[in-house]
Amino acid sequence: MISAMLFAGGVGARMKSKEIPKQFLEVDGKAIIIRTIEHFDKHPQVDNIVVACKEDWIDYLQELIAKANIKKVVAIVPGGETGFDSIHNGVVKVAEYAKDPQDIILICDGVRPMLSEKLISNCIRITREHGTAVPVTASIDSLLYSEDGYNCDKSYKRSSMYITQAPQGYTMEKILWAHEEAYKRNILNPVSSSELFIELGETVQLFIGERNNIKVTTPEDLETLRAAYYYEHYKTFAKEALRYGESNFLTSNV
Repeated sequence: MISAMLFAGGVGARMKSKEIPKQFLEVDGKAIIIRTIEHFDKHPQVDNIVVACKEDWIDYLQELIAKANIKKVVAIVPGGETGFDSIHNGVVKVAEYAKDPQDIILICDGVRPMLSEKLISNCIRITREHGTAVPVTASIDSLLYSEDGYNCDKSYKRSSMYITQAPQGYTMEKILWAHEEAYKRNILNPVSSSELFIELGETVQLFIGERNNIKVTTPEDLETLRAAYYYEHYKTFAKEALRYGESNFLTSNV
């Protein structure tokens, strides 16, 4: 069995959207969280979906899921105090549906609406082969290290640096062990599941992700996302215009 576990339990403070959590912001007429869920709902290998959601928004999410005719969501659980708590709540719920220790869980932020079917498929395949699968992209920027954000005397070799993405894949056996160990060792707020495994002394399997698989965290990310959707609409319009020989009209009226 392959389960997707999406976590959307936060308020999105860095987005600075005062009245609505970032996962419920609409882009091209649809909430970001719904766009993310749809990728897993439509994927032929994904059997079910569990969502960890900010508790007072669960009813609204259920309404959006019904409106979007999403079929694979089997449970929505309350998010926790931290991102890790939200993930843990979702992992525990997925375990209720898992039938085998080698069943796969795909853990993903609820704010990655541009991930692709190919990326999900690659994550499933590599998890089957290695027990873990973490999509990454190579860093294209130089990296400096600073404790206070002002002074720096350390840099990193760019060619060895990678940016983590999601979904991250794990067997149920591995993820349940990692969460049990996290609470035993008082590792209570790892940034991601891959970082939890590394803190526990384990290695994870990397594979190349997709650079446009953005996590919508800041207002700038939201602008990028909206621009991508508007661009897709423009390309559709432009193809129609060019089909009928309207290219001169397009350029002359800009």
